[in-house]
This record gives sequence, structure tokens and C-alpha cells, in this order.
Amino acid sequence: MCDYSLLGIRNRLAVEGEHLLVHQFPTGSLGLASPGELRTPVVELPDRAPARWWATIRNWFSPSLEKSAPAVCIPPGARLLMQDIPKHLQRKLGVGAVEEVTFVQLSAEPYSYRDAVRFGNGQEVRLQRLEEGQRVDVLCLASVEVEAQPAHPMTVSG
Repeated sequence: MCDYSLLGIRNRLAVEGEHLLVHQFPTGSLGLASPGELRTPVVELPDRAPARWWATIRNWFSPSLEKSAPAVCIPPGARLLMQDIPKHLQRKLGVGAVEEVTFVQLSAEPYSYRDAVRFGNGQEVRLQRLEEGQRVDVLCLASVEVEAQPAHPMTVSG
């Protein structure tokens, strides 16, 4: 999913095998974005008339979200490979610099950050606690949490 703070930004679903980066969007929130889409230049029209004073002030306080790269949304249960995990998080969470994680939502509360990742040791961290530029690879979008069913011998009556 995409945190509530990213809903006003263009967004799209992740693709398996895609390489992403933790990125700070114009809203100030951290989320995931494609490096290729971050480098897409913004084309300004050269013959555009200069903005009026009030429009300039308004745009400064409210930057155009249409010009920013789209937020890449991840479904709960997806498996990711997190790289460049900061040393302080490695110590705090008991993880290495590179770890396979599961994308989770911590709550359904409105107006709260809920997107997080769960490490193999059960530790969870919100995306807002990650560092900008951290690399994330999408391994699998489908949820892998399938309950093990006990095997029952099939009886045939006849």
C-alpha cells in the first residue's frame, strides 16, 4: 500500500524484480520510488509567461505534486530485499546490512503512518524510519503466508 501521506501523489503498483529507492516526496513523507522515474527531467516550456507574484508565492507553499515521481505502492505480504540498512538500525533491530523482509501494514488507523517492513527475526520498522536513498528490490508481490495444512489421508469408500 501507500501511506496516507502519499495518496495525493501519483502512484503505481510495484513490479516484481524492480529496483526501488527510499525517497522523500514533496509531502515530506518517505516512500518508495523508481530510480529511473526520479531522474526524469521536468520539462519547462520556454515561451511560458513569467508567473505573477501571487502565483509564485502559492506555488512555493504548495509545490506541484504532478511533477514528482510516482510513489511505488507495495501490497502487504510482498517480499523485498532491503539493502544499505543503516548501522543504527542494524544494531537496534539485530539485522544485517542486507535482509529479506516482508512488507506489512501496522494499523488501519486513518492519518497515521502504517507502511512497514518485517524482518525475519520478527522486528518491524516503519518506512518513515528508513533513510533516503536506501535500495529496495521487489522479490515477490504475492503474499507468502500460507498456513500449513496437516496432511489427511484420503479415504475412498466403495
